Amino acid sequence: MKATRIVRAVAGVAISGLTIAGLSVAAVAPAGAAARSTVVMMETSALTSFNGGTPDTNLVTNTDVGYLTGMGFIYYDNKPNLVRNTKFGHFEVVKKTATDFQVKYTVNKGQVWSDGTPIDAVDLLLSHVLSSGKYSIAAGLGDPSSTTAAFDSVGYGGTYDGHVVGNPVLSADKMSLTVKYDSFQPEWEILGPGPSPVHTLELLAAGKTKLGTAKENLAAKAQFLKDFTTKNTAQLKKIGAIWSKSYNIKTVDSSTNPLLLVCNGAFKVASAVADQSVTMTLNPKYNSGPAMAKTNPITKVIFSFIADGSPSYQALRNGDIDIYDGQPDAAGVAQLKAIRSATVYGGVSMTYEHVDLRVGAANGDTTAYTGPFAGDTQKAKDLRHAFLLALPRGDILDSQVKPFNPSGVVMNSHFTLPGQTGYSTIVAGSGVSEYTTGTQADRTAKALALVKKYYPTASATVQPVDIKFLFKGSQRRIDENKLIAAEEAKAGFNVSTTPNAKWSSLLSDVSYDLAMFAWAPSSVSQTGTNANFQTDGGNNHYGWGNAELDKILHSLEAYLTPAQITAKYLAAEKIVNANYYTLPLYQWPTTIAANTALKGIKSAPLTPNVVWNFWEWHY
Repeated sequence: MKATRIVRAVAGVAISGLTIAGLSVAAVAPAGAAARSTVVMMETSALTSFNGGTPDTNLVTNTDVGYLTGMGFIYYDNKPNLVRNTKFGHFEVVKKTATDFQVKYTVNKGQVWSDGTPIDAVDLLLSHVLSSGKYSIAAGLGDPSSTTAAFDSVGYGGTYDGHVVGNPVLSADKMSLTVKYDSFQPEWEILGPGPSPVHTLELLAAGKTKLGTAKENLAAKAQFLKDFTTKNTAQLKKIGAIWSKSYNIKTVDSSTNPLLLVCNGAFKVASAVADQSVTMTLNPKYNSGPAMAKTNPITKVIFSFIADGSPSYQALRNGDIDIYDGQPDAAGVAQLKAIRSATVYGGVSMTYEHVDLRVGAANGDTTAYTGPFAGDTQKAKDLRHAFLLALPRGDILDSQVKPFNPSGVVMNSHFTLPGQTGYSTIVAGSGVSEYTTGTQADRTAKALALVKKYYPTASATVQPVDIKFLFKGSQRRIDENKLIAAEEAKAGFNVSTTPNAKWSSLLSDVSYDLAMFAWAPSSVSQTGTNANFQTDGGNNHYGWGNAELDKILHSLEAYLTPAQITAKYLAAEKIVNANYYTLPLYQWPTTIAANTALKGIKSAPLTPNVVWNFWEWHY
């Protein structure tokens, strides 16, 4: 599995480094139809790609679909504990000195891709291409820290990128891969490579439109190894273009190139209807992960894209879906609990809502941002400061969270969650207190005073500063936007109120001044937020750049005590707050409702929150 941070209803976020294509797909059948072997699961955001590893496709829906079709060395359970997938392979530290730390990854023999091609360690090499900036530069694929490389991967800029030494070394039998780092990496278990069907990338680059023969597939894999080893720039650029763009399809039917759908997960893509559904059926060659339930196992999974709220509640009541996974308001929770054929599961999610202000273009984007928050002039900083002061976080919490989670609190750190180690220390010293001290009216008055420095006519009735706001059109987001627009108007900001269904692909669009979505982590990592805040971070869509902040974040890539981690988080948070980049809003509560006949559902705090244990599901 890939170690990534994802954006839910939201977008997607990668944190530790190795991100590979998640390939999957399909069409809809009613959940209540005869044979109880199909699960229809609601998703509020439509699928945008079968590869969730690029900045524009790192979306929870894409990740959920990819999780069912791909298996690697690890996954997280619902505790969340890191679990080693010994069906796929094993890994171990083989050398540990002050300057030479090596980990060996071995793929179990006998596994095959869904087209029958044997899986081996050559299939792990693409992870290095996707996560090593040094390799990208040496191979003539571009410098990911300053431009969009041939592989538009969110894997660059992470711990792996900063500490890997040279290229991974293949064993003689090509079943093992050894990765060398320049020092001990405390998060080495989640930095490891994941498998990709590299033979299909070579065949796609050659213009093939159908599955290869066994001989052709082995030859294609050998060609990839040669291209990787010799750094064949021309061929790798072709493969990079395919990896970055060709999986961005929403419809899968008889005309779809089957090479795009080869996978090693329990399910493979059968069909997809754009903006409506994705259907997956069992992969008969699956042997890369936990065995499916022996009694009444699931043989088909359908992701149905339905708006949260009344349509989804009614769909569950009618039996049109088997799993609801959304963010209901208090009335919605009551409606879900009233459905006799459904069981409601609660829990705590590590996903959290936040608002980001644009400072400049995303890393590698040459289009300049010229909006009111642009750059680091005093005016830009004052306007960003004013906007955050007038952000009605308490009102949002009271109306959107507390009705069904009375213990919910306004979140005040991007680096730790409420209740986690160091949270209170960070909040006490980061400077976030200016957004919690006094009443919202007091803070909004301070905001207006800042705006009037540059726009003297600004008032509660005159809004001279136009702000284009990017957010999804779910009811909760619409309600949050209304609260924000109303309060910001009192500070002189004219905030747009039109949602955009394509928001996840527009996070780097410089025509937007700010965005509201949620980060949904998929791993537990002390460098988990690095990709969001580093100047060259894969998730830094808003042009944030600070050399001192980069230095602090990179210093997290080492063994540290809890106290040292807290100190570094505090130092980083101070810089983020001093530059007025962003503010968190609240931690998401979890509400899952499922057909009572469907067993094995266990809510998890990390993404994927629901499908993480699909192999346990049964009727």
